[in-house]
Amino acid sequence: MVFTFPGQGSQRAGAGRPWVDHPSWELVSDVSEVAGRDVATLLLDADAEELRATRNSQLVTFTLSLVVLDAIERLGIAPSACAGHSLGEYTALVASGALGFEDGARLVVERGEAMQAASEERPGTMAALLGISDDDAEAACQRAEGEVWVANYNAPGQVVIAGTPEAVGRAGTLAREMGARKVMPVQVGGAFHTPLMAPARARLRKALGSVTFCDPEVPVTANVDARPHGAGAEWPGLLSAQLCSPVRWHQTLLSLTADGPGTLVEVGPGGVLTGLAKRTVPDQRLLAVAVPDDLDALVDAVGGNGPLHEYALAHAGEHLYMSERVVVSPATGVFEPVSGPATNGSSGTGATPVGTNLEVGSLVGRVGGSEVRTPFAGALMGHLALPGERVTTGQPVAWLRTPMAAR
Repeated sequence: MVFTFPGQGSQRAGAGRPWVDHPSWELVSDVSEVAGRDVATLLLDADAEELRATRNSQLVTFTLSLVVLDAIERLGIAPSACAGHSLGEYTALVASGALGFEDGARLVVERGEAMQAASEERPGTMAALLGISDDDAEAACQRAEGEVWVANYNAPGQVVIAGTPEAVGRAGTLAREMGARKVMPVQVGGAFHTPLMAPARARLRKALGSVTFCDPEVPVTANVDARPHGAGAEWPGLLSAQLCSPVRWHQTLLSLTADGPGTLVEVGPGGVLTGLAKRTVPDQRLLAVAVPDDLDALVDAVGGNGPLHEYALAHAGEHLYMSERVVVSPATGVFEPVSGPATNGSSGTGATPVGTNLEVGSLVGRVGGSEVRTPFAGALMGHLALPGERVTTGQPVAWLRTPMAAR
């Protein structure tokens, strides 16, 4: 199962309303605190024109994608790989554990502000070309003899170009002459993923240098080269390059599905990426989770009508299978694992080694001032939350195999 995360342009007025009464909505206030902005008002009350501003569209798309991701994680469902389209790459890095929640939010704020300023310094636009090959789209840009480039390789027959308004207009006309069915303006505020974004790069590099990147728990496929990357140290350079380089989403989808049929889950507002996947990898099972009602379809896809289905729908957070259990967080906050299966509250630092036999009441970790203790006896099979990861009440943090499995 692969999680994909949408980018700028997926935002819609009022997109946050279906989530207001869901427990995962609490993330909105957390992002607002980090960003120093009222993100809830943007998600609930901002109109399309206000959301079109780069600093707004990126922040609301990132935040709502995290809300949806949090709701999925509360069900105990995790991906085997991640990828994100442009801005969505930052959400993918948070989802994979490569970026902390707060660091991710800070980077998105800086990126949005930097790109907004670059767009005001060098005004640009974008247009989608439909029914044209990648080669012909590139040729149309070259023949336009101006500042226009391919910005997104989205799907077979769908390419986005970007540059100055005049050059994009000329390239669009040439594309029609070369067989493009449609040339459609993209409702964004600049020429993203082109050299016109160069003024934003220094500011973004500085921000990237101020945060910590960890090795992701699952590989994240990058926009720049459509290759999976498992080393945190590679990501500052990749994200810096992404700002002025085309998004190779068509190639990314092919890379993610190279091993055969699987499930691609779009996590966040809209459904743009699911539409692109239908055209690119039609043999894959495709799901879009944008509103709470979509969670049931995801649970069905993962667990059918078996134990996982019942567990997820009940939000119990304890019973996983007949012989397996998950330990859940009793509170919301930052998870820190501990070593040692002590039941008297004493423990060492670091995570308890996988394979350790735990007794009922063993200390697994702490969330803020709350202890996380297992109500089950069994062998620790793995941790489901990373050290320093923000978890919510009821979110699984560890996985045990009970003695029943040995009988």
